Amino acid sequence: MKISDVMSKDVRLTSPDESIREAARMMAEQDVGALPVGENDRLVGVITDRDIAIRAIAHGRGPDAKVRDVMSPDVKYCFDDEDLSEVSQNMADIQVRRLPVLNHDKRLVGIVSLGDLAAKRALPHASRALHGISQPSH
Repeated sequence: MKISDVMSKDVRLTSPDESIREAARMMAEQDVGALPVGENDRLVGVITDRDIAIRAIAHGRGPDAKVRDVMSPDVKYCFDDEDLSEVSQNMADIQVRRLPVLNHDKRLVGIVSLGDLAAKRALPHASRALHGISQPSH
């Protein structure tokens, strides 16, 4: 099974110059915990609800702080034609719960999460990823 078979295709980008208030509003509107961040037609980061809580609020930044100030710029991603077992193992190894999905032109085409793996009956893959993610990080 390929990632394109289980990924969420309805994904919206935010801008690095957007406020974290707007990013949080978009997350609430879409009922998601992460947004890919795009600039000049390229993926440049990811912002999560945890980034907003830990990198912004906990450090005294207000709702008008920019996404670029709290996002994770080291973008981990997978390609839409990768095998589910490879991606779930990669998610476990790098301890992430979701990955942006790109095509080979490096354009965002979706996002895959543990929830997507579980919902699409790919439970062994979800279990493998969750086991790795749940290990203490070094």
